[in-house]
Amino acid sequence: MSAPIVFISRSKIKEGKLEGLKQHAQMMMELIQAEKPGTLAFLQYLNEDETELSIVHVFTDADAVDKHNEGVAERARGAFEFLEPISRELYGMPSEKTLAMMTGVRPPGAPEIEVHHIPKVLGGYLRLTPG
Repeated sequence: MSAPIVFISRSKIKEGKLEGLKQHAQMMMELIQAEKPGTLAFLQYLNEDETELSIVHVFTDADAVDKHNEGVAERARGAFEFLEPISRELYGMPSEKTLAMMTGVRPPGAPEIEVHHIPKVLGGYLRLTPG
């Protein structure tokens, strides 16, 4: 049985790019919601002073992550106009291709990004509706 996979990215917002990021973030949310049905959650959070963005993704399984990553290079290029990646957390075991991509993608010339991969699921549940 395949377990859900969680991916969390944290990025610094480039100076003067917050308003553009907000528009881009809305567009990305609508695109992913419409085109990536295996992405159960795509949640975007700003820190208190609106200098950092964290995005939490929850996927049904490894296949859903692979489908989500179709077209990711183009989406990432658009995001890198506004963001500088800081760190990534990956919970669960995606495909080898996705694991290599998630642990290695960064804008050209950008510093190394901190990546934490926690592959083993001990247990738990994902409740999609209250109760």
